[in-house]
Amino acid sequence: MSILIDLEKNRAELRALAGSDGLWSEFIFEGRHFPIILSEFWTSRQRQASSLHEISYRACFKPQLPRFFIERLTSPKDIVYDPFGGRGTTAIEAAMLGRRVISNDVNPLSQMLARPRLHPSTIDEVAKRLSEIPKQCNEQPDLDMFFHPNTEAEIRALRRWFLEREGANSFDGVDGWIRMVATNRLTGHSPGFFSVYTLPPNQAVSREKQAVLNSKRNQSPEYRDTHALILKKTRQLLAGIKAEELANIRVASSSAMFLDCDARATGEIPSGSVSLTVTSPPFLDVVQYHNDNWMRCWFCGLDAHSIGANITMARTRESWAEIMGSVLEELCRIAMPGGHVAFEVGEIKKGRIKLEEIILPLGMRAGLEPLGIIINSQTFSKTANIWGVKNNAEGTNTNRIVLFRKNA
Repeated sequence: MSILIDLEKNRAELRALAGSDGLWSEFIFEGRHFPIILSEFWTSRQRQASSLHEISYRACFKPQLPRFFIERLTSPKDIVYDPFGGRGTTAIEAAMLGRRVISNDVNPLSQMLARPRLHPSTIDEVAKRLSEIPKQCNEQPDLDMFFHPNTEAEIRALRRWFLEREGANSFDGVDGWIRMVATNRLTGHSPGFFSVYTLPPNQAVSREKQAVLNSKRNQSPEYRDTHALILKKTRQLLAGIKAEELANIRVASSSAMFLDCDARATGEIPSGSVSLTVTSPPFLDVVQYHNDNWMRCWFCGLDAHSIGANITMARTRESWAEIMGSVLEELCRIAMPGGHVAFEVGEIKKGRIKLEEIILPLGMRAGLEPLGIIINSQTFSKTANIWGVKNNAEGTNTNRIVLFRKNA
């Protein structure tokens, strides 16, 4: 097939997928021309995401992103996979849409936040279990810069309850739900969290920095009723789930697979079984997962240092590319013929480093066929630079996705 016919074929396929046209450009690699389309493919004007997604996690993408690809590239009961599962956005969205799900993340905290939402507890179940959990704990407090002494006692009592239940093999789905909600409520910047005003819940600061923040703001922790806040958040999470979505989630949960493997070696996933992969990997050294998650890991009984050492934090494009090349080889192995991989790389370094230009060639070498690059931008002008999207250049405000297909 000639270069121009190949380009037009891929452009037509992206146009059909998007349902509309946008700003077009091209990426050229080894003499081949690949289309780039920039537009608003998912925005706040579309459906609001389900309340079930309202669990914070550092560097997560919006649920509208996986939904866009799941609705267009899969059918009910197809397998949808995310090798860098994070808070479980892809898994939850796929489950609600009636797909089977596989989620992997080397950080076990991911599974603790994602799995319970495929087994939602009721308000009554949560209230009954909370009534059984003591609010007092005789452990020595050392988080007084974040919590009122009585609040910290309740947090430590919750933590001890979960660890003891796990040790006795009596930890169940209701415990998992409560732990997930409590983990999400530990720290934040409103009275809905257990802590005094601090950074957003997905970005915990150190004890020392919190003490400085308290001094600057002339603040001290007030008492928060942790059990009441857990019930409040539970109501919020369950409020927007439609009956059909809940039924789909229950079906998906029976076969859902949660892994904590290196994304380059997921032997538990059969070859040729995955219809669609939607994922977003760690972007170079932009996010410090250990520093951000130290309190969540403490609460859940996890070793933040060992977890941080296992998370991909490449500091150069070369080392990042080497790792992602191996990941893409694994994604090619597990993809079914005709299946797709939507690989989102966001925007870093104010657009100076274009990770999509690294990923597309790596996917080709792994055996995947690139269809092109999709750039979703919330707002842009006619003078926007299609590569840097200038008016969004101050953060990860654009989603930049390389879309691949595995040919038969």
